[in-house]
Amino acid sequence: MLTGLNHITIAVSDLESSLDFYTNALGFKGHVKWRQGAYLSLGDLWLCLSVDKPDEKSDYSHIAFSISQQDFTDFSHKLIQLDIAQWKENKSEGESLYLLDPDGHKLEIHSGDLYSRLENIKHQPYEGLEWL
Repeated sequence: MLTGLNHITIAVSDLESSLDFYTNALGFKGHVKWRQGAYLSLGDLWLCLSVDKPDEKSDYSHIAFSISQQDFTDFSHKLIQLDIAQWKENKSEGESLYLLDPDGHKLEIHSGDLYSRLENIKHQPYEGLEWL
């Protein structure tokens, strides 16, 4: 039986640039690196950077990281000052900043959680919404 998310591995074209982005811009802790990759963590999340050719995607798939509402504004201003590219404007409940890592992976910094989202859609249901 599955017990949760184990780790996320993303393809990166430049290991040093990605290490700098994830550790210095986003605050991940670096553990080890080798010629073809690195292991980082953020809380309980284990992230593997793997040197490979990133695949361009045009869909909505992305990785979202949690942040408290009180820290959101200062943290997002820091990322904007670092001139990190954004890929989408926030139109959902909660505060979100949608950004791209150095290889164009779509990321989101979000101040809400599943339960705040579910509470919001009780009042503003999505088209075709069905409760399971």
